[in-house]
Amino acid sequence: MDLLLWLGILAVLLIIEAATVGLVTVWFAGGALAAAIASGAGAGAVTQWLLFLAVSLVLLFFTRPLAVRYMKRGIPRTNVNSLIGKKAVVIQKIDNLSQTGQVRINDIEWMARTESDGEKIPEESVVEIEAVRGVKLIVKKCKEEL
Repeated sequence: MDLLLWLGILAVLLIIEAATVGLVTVWFAGGALAAAIASGAGAGAVTQWLLFLAVSLVLLFFTRPLAVRYMKRGIPRTNVNSLIGKKAVVIQKIDNLSQTGQVRINDIEWMARTESDGEKIPEESVVEIEAVRGVKLIVKKCKEEL
């Protein structure tokens, strides 16, 4: 393929990435750049396409998760998501099989469940909030007390 064609593909992919900021097409732009370099060095069309696919997929699968994590680092959690990682006090025994359990955090009572059905947490225990599913907090028992 022609060097100018790869550079055109690179430009289009970068424009799409700038418009969407989805961190998807930028990795394919990296593959197009590698293919453009190979084209400039005289590699054949099959080699260029294989290089394009290989570099794009490697960048997509290995560096995208790191980039997404880095991009989300400075975003403060708000509303219910801000509860994750905080501690709460059990005010009603947590038992998934009996469908019972409540905790209190910030003077608000929440339904609570554990990740596994076999685990029971007695009243007055301190728990850590792991997740929020609908109107229920998913908790685990803490070793330390408040």
